[in-house]
Amino acid sequence: MKCREKRDIQDPVAAYNAAGAPVTKGVCSVCGTKVYRMGRTDAHEGLPKPKVTRKKKVERKGKLVIVESPAKAKTVGHFLGKGYTVRASIGHVRDLLRSKLSVDVENDFEPRYRVPDEKREVVKELKKLAQKAETVYLATDPDREGEAIAWHLMESADIDEDRTNRVVFHEITKDAISHAFDNPRVLDMDLVNAQQARRILDRLVGYGISPILWKKVRSRLSAGRVQSVVLRLIVEREREIDAFEPVEYWSIDADFLPEGGKVPYRAKLSKINNESPDLGNKTAVDEILEDMQKAAYVVTSIKHGKRRRNPSAPFITSTLQQDASRKLGFTARKTMAVAQQLYEGVELDGQGVTGLITYMRTDSTNISDLAMKEVRDYILDRYDRAYLPKTPPKYKTRTQSAQEAHEAVRPTSVLRQPQDIKKYLSRDQFRLYQLIWQRFIASQMKPAVYRTLSVEITGHGDMNSYLLRSSGSQLEFPGFLVVYEEGKDEDQKEEPEADSDRIPIDDIKENQKQDLQELHPDQHFTQPPPRFTEASLVQVLEENGIGRPSTYAPILSTIQNRGYVVRDGNRLEPTETGFLVNDLVVEFFPNIVDVSFTSNLEEELDQIASGEQEWVDVIREFYGPFSERLTHAEEAMPEKKAELEKVGRQCPKCGHDLIIRWGRYGKFISCSNFPDCRYTEPYLEKIGVACPKCDEGEIVKRKTRRGRTFYGCSRYPDCDFSSWKRPVAASCPECGGTLVIANKRQVTCLDCEETFLQEEILAEAEMA
Repeated sequence: MKCREKRDIQDPVAAYNAAGAPVTKGVCSVCGTKVYRMGRTDAHEGLPKPKVTRKKKVERKGKLVIVESPAKAKTVGHFLGKGYTVRASIGHVRDLLRSKLSVDVENDFEPRYRVPDEKREVVKELKKLAQKAETVYLATDPDREGEAIAWHLMESADIDEDRTNRVVFHEITKDAISHAFDNPRVLDMDLVNAQQARRILDRLVGYGISPILWKKVRSRLSAGRVQSVVLRLIVEREREIDAFEPVEYWSIDADFLPEGGKVPYRAKLSKINNESPDLGNKTAVDEILEDMQKAAYVVTSIKHGKRRRNPSAPFITSTLQQDASRKLGFTARKTMAVAQQLYEGVELDGQGVTGLITYMRTDSTNISDLAMKEVRDYILDRYDRAYLPKTPPKYKTRTQSAQEAHEAVRPTSVLRQPQDIKKYLSRDQFRLYQLIWQRFIASQMKPAVYRTLSVEITGHGDMNSYLLRSSGSQLEFPGFLVVYEEGKDEDQKEEPEADSDRIPIDDIKENQKQDLQELHPDQHFTQPPPRFTEASLVQVLEENGIGRPSTYAPILSTIQNRGYVVRDGNRLEPTETGFLVNDLVVEFFPNIVDVSFTSNLEEELDQIASGEQEWVDVIREFYGPFSERLTHAEEAMPEKKAELEKVGRQCPKCGHDLIIRWGRYGKFISCSNFPDCRYTEPYLEKIGVACPKCDEGEIVKRKTRRGRTFYGCSRYPDCDFSSWKRPVAASCPECGGTLVIANKRQVTCLDCEETFLQEEILAEAEMA
């Protein structure tokens, strides 16, 4: 048997001479035979000689373009044409390990990334295509997330940096794509590091606090750097509502007829003896009414004026989510999903697949010069010069640092009018596109102008002097209102112009006598702050600099999926679990749920993106105090297992107690012997109204499969009464039919369709 002695060598001598033969390195110290160089190891002459493998020269041709989604790939490929191969990464191709923290806190918070199993084939194909391509273009989305995806693609697919370009476009149109590919750039590592820092911070918080909650409360709970702040806002609002004590107050309106006039109008009591009236109860009101009835009234002041109402700025992500919620009833997640479809493109006859809107994750209100010229030409042609401002309106960006993109959410061409392309769109796509189109057109038009009138009427009774005021407005020039008007939340106050045409402007003159027709005393109670809607919550998050446009929708979905919050109609209501988790996080991690702290951290992330801060420094400063809090919470946080509320009945299957549980869609009734017994039934929330159809059941609040609230009989399916609007415990004064709440002030009869004031009906029912 031949000697197989080997030894490592350090000198970088070539393994072969010019003729391709092994280089002799002397004689073996063991057996005396010649020794040859094999790689970086000396080997004997008797061993097989190593084969010389010469690398084949790779012939590269063509251009590879990588985007995120197949739909976007199809649209971009349509515009680029031959010579380009367009492939989709289908989102992120690399991320932190799910099973571990994957952040080395001892080594400058170095992240440990991994290509998930489901993405390995995608990465393998992209790597193969990149090796053959002459040039690689990374055309991921134009924000931090897109920049990070581009970097992960380069790293995971071993894409040669020297042959790689980054291209960015904010709309998927031929001109925008041509411009982007004519002006490529290198990868922006500041943006990448800003996204990495956010991801690592979120991982440190989530993987730090969540296991403590599992141990102290129950499994499948979670906490998050922004998620926990959002939950706190909802919980604190709910506690404000619970602690609110209504205070009674009254108002007095008066109907006047001008001397010689024919049209009466209404004025509101503003002052008594030059002081604000103190009308706290009915006794005080009755005394005032008696004296006002005897008083003589005269107009002492008339003020004519004009008021301008400016259009709203073009949409950014947050305002798009807000208006889609108010006007279309969309959740934030649905808004972004439909907007993504419009951005990536729709098949149009004669035009192929075309992107209809600009990139929808943005906090910038900027408009490109080309888009500005097109919209101004359109307004001039469609609405006349009277509607076109001399100079384009300028809008300030709401956030301090608009980093996410460079343009507002707008149609890629205003010439694609919603009605013209309606047949190519789904119902949801059409409604959202129409909203974006109208808002953009309106934002570049002149303000609406109103004629205003303010009248003061003075009366002198036996006891007091009275000052009443009436104001109204008439639309003189509609301006942007011919196209669009911004939606409002239910709790938002109406604009003054909502009272237009109240005053007969031409009939009223100064020093003119006014004939008192009737007095209208109204009892009121102060109202608690309303629960948040998704729209109003997004507005608060934006105003306080919490999170970024791309984070709003997933956070709102997460707190509902975790069972922390449920939707009551379009209002967000915290659950028992939500209260419990919030209170523990607030007590043991006060900084994490502090609005100012979270906002300041967002600003530091912006500074990383602009190159003003190092991402490691930001995380190190955060993690020191946070790690101390984690240690304290693990030791001191008490166990607070959520108590299960008993229904008071036994399970019909096994005889154990039935209990109330919280699930993804709210409360439901379950057997306490779960998982051995899986009996469940819906939780019926009674509203204290007897069923008007069968008189045996009670009206309960229910939800459709899509989460919409309606009201039905508890005896369903034996009784099929149902109503989208909430019934009240009173009958119609006209026909005795069922009354339901129409709005904040009125109730409507389902039978005769008459409408009545809610306060009067409910007051009469209470007295009865």
